[in-house]
Amino acid sequence: MEFCPVLLAELKAEARKVALARRAAMDPALGRILTDVVLEHFPPPGGAIVSGFWPMGQEIDIRPLLYALHERGHPIALPVTPKRGNPLHFRRWRPGDELIRGPLGTRQPAETAEPLVPDFLLVPLLAFDRRGRRLGYGGGYFDRTLAALPGATALGVAYAAQELDEVPVGAEDMPLQAIATEAGLILPER
Repeated sequence: MEFCPVLLAELKAEARKVALARRAAMDPALGRILTDVVLEHFPPPGGAIVSGFWPMGQEIDIRPLLYALHERGHPIALPVTPKRGNPLHFRRWRPGDELIRGPLGTRQPAETAEPLVPDFLLVPLLAFDRRGRRLGYGGGYFDRTLAALPGATALGVAYAAQELDEVPVGAEDMPLQAIATEAGLILPER
């Protein structure tokens, strides 16, 4: 369903409030269970460059998954947040590497870290639905990034409680190939 921009912004703002409240009640340590779900049901192909993210606040903690993928030989990249209106870019991360403060409370690799282009992206979600639609924080960074990487696989990661019946989306909102939660893998209904 297509919404006018003002209505879409209002619907997204309300969905963010609901998702943030649900997420606040969750235990970030459920990321250990999420790790098993991803590795068993939707692992990246061998040799794929995997982008992750350093969790902020109450986001599900995907660090156990990043460590496991590193151990399996995947190069790991973390996003670097550019000026608003641009897609993310990525730098290599290895366990033990120091992270620096980035914009919006993010943690990112230092400027000296090797730039990488991911094939497989672990995408943080505020909310998602069964059709593979996602809602983030509202900056559009991941939507622009996914649009710039059309051959890459996008796996959303979140708590199962962040699922909504329907996520309001606009023309620029990019869908996900799959969503992983501590409760299992969701392959979108198209």
